Amino acid sequence: MLVLNEDETRRALPWPALIGAIENMFRVGCVTPLRHHHDVEVPGERNATLLMMPAWVPGSYLGVKILSVFPDNAQRALPAIFGTYLLSSGKTGEMLAAIEGGELTARRTAATSALAARHLAREDASAMLMVGTGRLSLNLMEAHAAVRPLTSFTVWGRNADAAAAMAQKARKIGLDAQPCDDLERSAREADLISCATLSDQPLVKGEWLKPGAHLDLVGAFKPSMRESDDIAVQRATIFVDTYDGALTEGGDLVQPLGSGAIERSEVVAELSELVSGRYGGRKSKDEITLFKSVGAALEDLAGAILAYESVIAENHL
Repeated sequence: MLVLNEDETRRALPWPALIGAIENMFRVGCVTPLRHHHDVEVPGERNATLLMMPAWVPGSYLGVKILSVFPDNAQRALPAIFGTYLLSSGKTGEMLAAIEGGELTARRTAATSALAARHLAREDASAMLMVGTGRLSLNLMEAHAAVRPLTSFTVWGRNADAAAAMAQKARKIGLDAQPCDDLERSAREADLISCATLSDQPLVKGEWLKPGAHLDLVGAFKPSMRESDDIAVQRATIFVDTYDGALTEGGDLVQPLGSGAIERSEVVAELSELVSGRYGGRKSKDEITLFKSVGAALEDLAGAILAYESVIAENHL
């Protein structure tokens, strides 16, 4: 059985190939049963989350991701996300690979957002605002830079030191990034805003979004969480990774749908409809677009298959 650690998983999932693999999986589809999603009590801290996400392509591959999210791990200088992906043969059930789940999750999440941005962000988008300083932040900047000609990045976080550290990491890989302490000013200037936080309250206000902006909402994966306000979803044309996930788990949509601030009909397409051409994506240069994702097992399976097959081919196994 192949075992890939964090570094090996990263090397096996380059952005162009990963974005392409996820696009293809959204186009052809796979079986994705309802994922298990459990709150886990952590005395004296916020609840953690245990996720188990199965998916399979009949007769080809079968996989399941087991993932934990401990939001207060930052207090211990630990990542919020730990997990493992188990990939098996869809013909025999033989275990083929154990893949480091945190890195797989970070990269497939960022690649999915970049895939959406390829259809929704302006082709000339050059300025990106990254809201959040966790593990996903650098991945999101890299992935979006792979699909749009981004030349400047600003990083905002509640902790200014963390924002400065993330901007420095981005500069080390060749991205022109600077920390910012004025979220409103940076949001008003950005062509593309990506949010990856565990916020319970809106951070980005709709009145800040300039014509043509694209808002990528990656965090807030529970109905109680939120990264954008009602005005943002009211001003934007709304897209989701999957209807089933985003409309039941993503607080950025669940809350305004529940209050009547938006109607279900205003969520115009899911990612499979974008990549298949059933919906054409951005309609004009001034349209404000919004992509809400909560993650889908399909994305994990696509990434796991790519990692497994590329390592097997590279090493002639």
